[in-house]
Amino acid sequence: MIIHTSERASQRAAMPHRAFALPRQQSLFLPAVLNPFVHDAKLTKADKIKSVLLGLILVPVRLLCLLVVVVVMWALAAVVTFPRSGKGPVEPMSGWRRFVCQAVLARLGLLLFFFMGFRVSVRGRRVSGDVAPILAVAPHSGFFDGIVCLVAGLPSTVSRTENLATPVFGMLLRCLQPVLVSRLDPDSRKNTILEIERRATSGGHWPQVLLFPEGTCTNRSCLITFKQGAFIPGVPVQPVLLQFPNKLDTVTWTWQGPRGKTLFLQTLSQLYTNVEIEFLPPYFPSEEEKANPALFANGVRDVMAKALSVPVTDHTYEDCRLMICAGQLTLPMEAGLVEFTKLSRKLNLKWDNVQKELQSFAAMATSGKGGRIGIEEFSRNLKIPISPPLEALFSLFDRDGDGTIDFREYVIGVTVLCQPANTEETIQMAFQLFDADDDQKITQEEFSSVLRSSLGVADLDTSQLFSEINTNCSGCISYAEFQAFALANPEYGKLFTTYLELQRYQALQEGEGEEEEPTFTASTNRKFRRSEKRSSRFQMD
Repeated sequence: MIIHTSERASQRAAMPHRAFALPRQQSLFLPAVLNPFVHDAKLTKADKIKSVLLGLILVPVRLLCLLVVVVVMWALAAVVTFPRSGKGPVEPMSGWRRFVCQAVLARLGLLLFFFMGFRVSVRGRRVSGDVAPILAVAPHSGFFDGIVCLVAGLPSTVSRTENLATPVFGMLLRCLQPVLVSRLDPDSRKNTILEIERRATSGGHWPQVLLFPEGTCTNRSCLITFKQGAFIPGVPVQPVLLQFPNKLDTVTWTWQGPRGKTLFLQTLSQLYTNVEIEFLPPYFPSEEEKANPALFANGVRDVMAKALSVPVTDHTYEDCRLMICAGQLTLPMEAGLVEFTKLSRKLNLKWDNVQKELQSFAAMATSGKGGRIGIEEFSRNLKIPISPPLEALFSLFDRDGDGTIDFREYVIGVTVLCQPANTEETIQMAFQLFDADDDQKITQEEFSSVLRSSLGVADLDTSQLFSEINTNCSGCISYAEFQAFALANPEYGKLFTTYLELQRYQALQEGEGEEEEPTFTASTNRKFRRSEKRSSRFQMD
């Protein structure tokens, strides 16, 4: 085949681009806030001294006042809920029971927060349940967020079934007639959504339903993904903003930070704690949003984020679960943050698959490098020395070009780069490249010879990698063994195609008559060209 000089020049210009660069999707770039689940409570020496001195006076007095109010509230709650079932009534409370809950208990609850030093500022107006059956509160940052329930007149909430058995608190919780979620019931999620929808569409028969759509606590630096439960009914939602504008943050209780008991005592040791609650105008969904709860949720979130002047991210509770897994694997907890919702939607990933990749990543990464992989760890894991093909593959994984690969980059690389490249055709071509005598098996000599010549390392020890592929210890690698190993380790598939890119680029250079010292041996090049011809036959078949 004759290739004109201009064509060859254009191909030559294209090959390095394909080998070393990869278009980056804007949607897969890093989020504006990398870790919304960490709270670094930095107390100066002066803050600590002040807290101790005030705490010696305020904490005992406040605890005594809290005890009195809690006992009164518990007694009233016992009367209101007697003799109703501990699992919550089927019908909403009415008459004097409803009055006691919404008027008396709500005011006692506000008195409770007053004794803890909270100064509440309310902006906007809460609309009735006929206008907006659901209240969506964000950001959610800790147990003190319960104050919004009191300001809103004790609407229904969502709570775990186990919370009803909690002493004192369980009795008060029953007054809210919560939508109960059970971890033991496999149908709990479906039943919860159905119950929320039933109450939201009751036409005012039930009180409003108050939900924290983020589903977990953050540090209020952004709004994470809203869960769809509040938006499935397709009814108007009133957004409610919750902020704590204090110099010293003692209320944020999230996944990385001080314990709840510490925060509680620190809060009681402050002269006062400011809290601002703002009721935004109700959000009326369009017909498209009614049919698409995810679109509805994003619309409400965007309105709230704009009012708060904070960014939005696609983190979810599933990221928190990955953080816990990362910690158990001796990685920094933040290494598990990948914006799971975005990756699962874009790359069709399930949580179990991401967790499995996290385990593979942990085997390579070291906590000393902040849970990141350098070129050395990458090389060591693949049991291949640092070489041009390996460096090219590493650069494709390293999306931000900082010389390391974090878990998010690793997941994207394996899914976007390696798995698509790990086709049956690629595996067959690679097997034929190693099988020098075409006897449908690869000896250790053939295996070592090809790797040494292609990687340019004369004294390369390939025995460990050969043993991992040769699972039956026969001394020869069959195609079935080769295929099984390639499918379980897709990085090698992309490494092989990257090697082919470099080979093609070198072939174009040699074809133009450039007098350069060849990087690969002539025998490897001949074998490579023979593999390409076979690949062409596979494509024709």
